[in-house]
Amino acid sequence: MEHAGAEPYSDSNPASWPPVAVPGQPVDRAALPSPDVPASPVEAPTPSPASEGAQVLADLRAQIKRYVVMPSEEARTAVTLWIAATHLQRAWQHAPRLAIVAPEKRCGKSRLLDIVTETVRNPLITVNASPAAIFRSIDDEDPPTLLVDEADTLFSTVRAAEKNEEVRGLINAGHQRNRPTLRVTGPEHKPTAFPTFAMAALAGIGGLPDTVMDRSVVIRMRRRVTGEKVAAFRTTRDTPALHAIRDRLSAWLQPLYAQALEMEPPMPVEDRAADTWEPLVVIADLAGGEWPALARTACRVMTGYEAGQDEEGGLPTRLLTGIRRAFAAENDPAVLGTRRLLEHLNADKEAPWAEYGAGGLTPRGLQLLLKPYGISSSNRRFPDGTQAKGFARNQFLDTWARYCPEPKPAVEPVQPPGEPLPGTAA
Repeated sequence: MEHAGAEPYSDSNPASWPPVAVPGQPVDRAALPSPDVPASPVEAPTPSPASEGAQVLADLRAQIKRYVVMPSEEARTAVTLWIAATHLQRAWQHAPRLAIVAPEKRCGKSRLLDIVTETVRNPLITVNASPAAIFRSIDDEDPPTLLVDEADTLFSTVRAAEKNEEVRGLINAGHQRNRPTLRVTGPEHKPTAFPTFAMAALAGIGGLPDTVMDRSVVIRMRRRVTGEKVAAFRTTRDTPALHAIRDRLSAWLQPLYAQALEMEPPMPVEDRAADTWEPLVVIADLAGGEWPALARTACRVMTGYEAGQDEEGGLPTRLLTGIRRAFAAENDPAVLGTRRLLEHLNADKEAPWAEYGAGGLTPRGLQLLLKPYGISSSNRRFPDGTQAKGFARNQFLDTWARYCPEPKPAVEPVQPPGEPLPGTAA
């Protein structure tokens, strides 16, 4: 089936591109041009790769805005770049996840997933699919884009999480290249490695496992208010325009495979956040124009927000932050008694420590929570000459620096060489 806006691929028309994969239809790989060989030039004038890239990203962003009320402009930018990145999956070292979450139903997450489905490359919708079916559908040469709606049902209860632990492991492993899953196959029971690397979008109510969220560009949807209007989405009527954008993305990006493979863009974040966002920033740099600045602003703002969510919601991180505040409230003494430390922690009425019993967090509970960090209490001598169980401040310094560092002062967004900020002179 041909897609709207795409010319048929033939020997007489070598510059055109074949249709990309459609759910339920096989891909004719023999017709696909080599991703590292640029398409032959056409006789008619065409936009430069940079200007065409900026335009197709702008058109995709406009389509998202038409059908979905996004939580922020940064979120709209992130989704636009994530969709585009699926068309160059083979160039990436990491396959970022797109976590579309909402506190309640009717927040637009499924509609956003509809738009994503019709514009990504090679979508593979996984509804109640087994892990074996999923990893047997992943091809290193042309990885699919995994799409999972109602993903919260996979992990919403302890029983569900245990049942779907293999799915979670597959989603986590697929974030990075060269993390295959091993299975015994065939009559000879020979161990066989199956690839797991593939970009994935997961939509659900509430949250997803921390290990998944940590590998994701997180979009936190919310309900529309009066005055926020979107167009109704009808599959038969509206998907041709989305497919046309999908084909334009493929035509623009496929010839840039070799260039994208070598790019190491300056990033405003580090570590796993940089791994996750790098494909999106590379796409923005390839497009040029306003996109490099937009991408880095979205990266900085959205990862900063998620870091705050982790501090407020992650129990171990919240404990470490609370202990740092307790020391600060006591003017950062060299040692602090366990009893006094627990008084500070349990005095925070918004903290979860009341759930640990009628009296809140206990010395035993505190010991168990700090054990993974190698921190424990011991007998300490205090300035008044008394001895009691307590902690030395220097026990926490390295852990604070690693897991809940003090917020850094605001800095200007990182700009790639030669790209001016929007609104400034080149």
